Amino acid sequence: MAGLAGSRHALPYVLNLSMVFTELPLLERAGAARAAGFTAAEYWWPFETAVPDAADVDAFVASVEKAGITVTGLNFFPGDMAAGDRGLVTWTGREDEFAAGIASAIELGERLGCHRFNALYGNRIDGADSAGQDKLGLSNLALASDAAARIDAEIVLEPLSGAEKDPLKTSSDVLKVLDELGRDNVKLLADLYHLAVNGDDLDAVVNVHTGRIGHVQIADAPGRHQPGTGTLDIEGYLEKLQAAGYRGQVGVEYKPDGPSADSLSWLPFERRGSV
Repeated sequence: MAGLAGSRHALPYVLNLSMVFTELPLLERAGAARAAGFTAAEYWWPFETAVPDAADVDAFVASVEKAGITVTGLNFFPGDMAAGDRGLVTWTGREDEFAAGIASAIELGERLGCHRFNALYGNRIDGADSAGQDKLGLSNLALASDAAARIDAEIVLEPLSGAEKDPLKTSSDVLKVLDELGRDNVKLLADLYHLAVNGDDLDAVVNVHTGRIGHVQIADAPGRHQPGTGTLDIEGYLEKLQAAGYRGQVGVEYKPDGPSADSLSWLPFERRGSV
């Protein structure tokens, strides 16, 4: 498996603990990440509801603080992911739940010092007007943008693969929404795996849109496993992103092919804590 010991980029890595170390209970993952050498992590929404029980939130925060890691990214409550939900931003009829989820996430982010939130756009709903969903999306994203601004945070919007009903498939799909929204703190989340699988032009994304990228995530393609298991030139694109001016983090968001700790062998230990 190819490693990155000779990497020429210096972008810092953060470990996604909703994808890696999932063989462990949620509250043990931060400690496992720290033991593996990471000093920062990101999570999807780590609770089952938009407004979690206060005791559960306290336990989650305590697990992070005990491990001594920094949380740099959180998703807003996306609905029931296991059932196929992919976000509430455009889900008509769940506006109050989305707003409550924003409040919960911003409060948690403020406690953790987290300044980036991923707002999953959401599926097209059978029988609903697509234009109406998109209009609601702009309203909900503006609400999220305002809430994030209060703690000097930003929102990222992500094209997804493997989600047939989600209309955001490419960087252009997201940038069209961002252009209509017109908020400086709402940016593109460039997940190299999703973009590659959906047939997006990664070189064009780097060459034209790097300035609009708020975060980058990686997994190899095909398979969505760790780097070295597929054919995607992850290292090459990270170098190009840095050369184009990207100075953010790289989210390690893949499905481990094997035990999580073993799957990290592609990344030298000394590269894991550079935040």
